[in-house]
Amino acid sequence: MSSRGICDRVAVVGMGCTPFGEHWSSSAEDLLVDAAEEVLAGARIANQDIDAYWLGTLGSGQSGLTLSRALSVDYKPVTRVENYCATGSEAFRNACYAVASGAYDRVLAVGVEKLKDSGFSGLLRSDPPGDGTAAELSLTAPAAFSLLDPAYCARYGVDSADVRAAMTHIAWKNHENGSRNPKAQYRSPVSKEKIEQAPVVAGRLGVLDCSGVSDGAAAALIVRAEHAADYTDRPMYVKGLSLAAGPARGAMDPDYDYTTFPEVVHSVRDALRQAGVGDPREELSLAEVHDCFTPTELVLMEDMGFAERGQAWKDILEGAFELDGKLPVNPDGGLKSFGHPVGASGLRMLYECWLQFRGEAGRRQLPDPRLALTHNLGGRPGNCVSFVSVVGSEPTM
Repeated sequence: MSSRGICDRVAVVGMGCTPFGEHWSSSAEDLLVDAAEEVLAGARIANQDIDAYWLGTLGSGQSGLTLSRALSVDYKPVTRVENYCATGSEAFRNACYAVASGAYDRVLAVGVEKLKDSGFSGLLRSDPPGDGTAAELSLTAPAAFSLLDPAYCARYGVDSADVRAAMTHIAWKNHENGSRNPKAQYRSPVSKEKIEQAPVVAGRLGVLDCSGVSDGAAAALIVRAEHAADYTDRPMYVKGLSLAAGPARGAMDPDYDYTTFPEVVHSVRDALRQAGVGDPREELSLAEVHDCFTPTELVLMEDMGFAERGQAWKDILEGAFELDGKLPVNPDGGLKSFGHPVGASGLRMLYECWLQFRGEAGRRQLPDPRLALTHNLGGRPGNCVSFVSVVGSEPTM
């Protein structure tokens, strides 16, 4: 890919995140304000000192007025972006580039979504008119992602019981991690027996193989790296940012077999190159990935180079990605347990990295984390966008 990257040119100096869950008494604006106020208080900066804003939301507001009204912003630039479930990451990416370009000194990136008020257990969306070739869009999201499971078994000759066990282990792990997180939507451990006995939604996906549908908001303050010490003694440095949008030919391409996300492969290679990371499994301290469904996390372990092709299920069952494993994945509970308010999820992943680097992650705190990766995708297998960031606790010497 052609991106040059902005390694260590910008830093995050404040972050905020609301609890995710069913916020019946709070509006999207209320949640947005709560996340922003946590950021501003932590960085000891007033709202009027922010130069520009990027807002990510899939459907909980239109235009920058959603933010300017809520935060009482007077005549500042507010850009609203949307990129499916990678919407929060898109707000962060654009905010980082705006600061790195020199256009602004202080930019606030905010992601927010209010899903529960719809009364619909899933993501409400309306597809634009098409030519009929995007057949996979007629499937529900669980149905589309359920195809990963039998495809993986077929390609690698893995017994279906072993893959089912790996999917169950992923759900068990992420609920266990979420039980240590006071801001998670689901804060109780769930047994493997309960996961496997849950009502089936699509294919072999049960209710407990699916991420939570929730309300929430998250935010980040980005400044030039050389000014980071003016706001905090423990900034988080941006090492790499990559976004890849695929050609969306999955359902029509006879070579696509539903065992990989090519968009993820491209974006992770680019982000790791920007950050100077050669072996992610050895060099990363943690990873936050888009576990919208349990087979998604399984496939992502291989797409990101955390496991060899056809071997991720073994590494999962051996505990490689648990809190005390070789590479902790989703230490905050992930989408599975923390929840998935679409516009906020990408920034929520970065919030976990921020807490870990600062030693503020409580009962899930990792020992001396230095380098982290976040991954956020939007769409579905064969038809998606993928974002990857690499962030660190120290600038590269």
